[in-house]
Amino acid sequence: MSRWPAPGRCKRRLAAGIGAVAAARIQARLTQHTLAVAQEVTRPVNAELVLAVEGLGPRAAARWGRELGADRVRLQGPGGLGLRLQRQLRHSFLEGAQAVALIGTDLPRLDRTALATALVALTEHPLVLGPAIDGGYWLLGLGAGQPSAPLLVGIPWGTEQVWALTCVAAAALGLTPLALGSQQDLDRLEDLAPWLR
Repeated sequence: MSRWPAPGRCKRRLAAGIGAVAAARIQARLTQHTLAVAQEVTRPVNAELVLAVEGLGPRAAARWGRELGADRVRLQGPGGLGLRLQRQLRHSFLEGAQAVALIGTDLPRLDRTALATALVALTEHPLVLGPAIDGGYWLLGLGAGQPSAPLLVGIPWGTEQVWALTCVAAAALGLTPLALGSQQDLDRLEDLAPWLR
């Protein structure tokens, strides 16, 4: 899932520290990185790589997706993050997916091993979560037939409670998430420091 990297329309918290143009450049670079890693992992196992776009119309989104090497492009649609996540899961399962892994494009240290581990884990576990250091998660993986709506409703997105409350919601559904290794996402100026080392 990614936003079109236009100044003022992406990475607003980061832009507050470094400016809108620089933040948009970082968003573009992170999106390219994420799609390159995802291609390395999905191609050998014949998994479909879908880019869910916010901030562009259908034709421009499709063109951007082709440039980035996505197999397909979908618009994220309106609403908060929870609703947009649910929409991507629902569409994928309606189209016959047996498992879906959703990731954002703000992970400078995402590598092939981390993503491949997540895809393998999804073959054996109905719910896979990759914790982010800020209290959220960098990956949400769900198997077909698992309820996504109750899992994602009422989560205060963008807070340090996202991981914990998602785990509470999962437990209420009888699901125990398999936790992957942690990742640092890039949202604020201070998050840039490890990336620049």
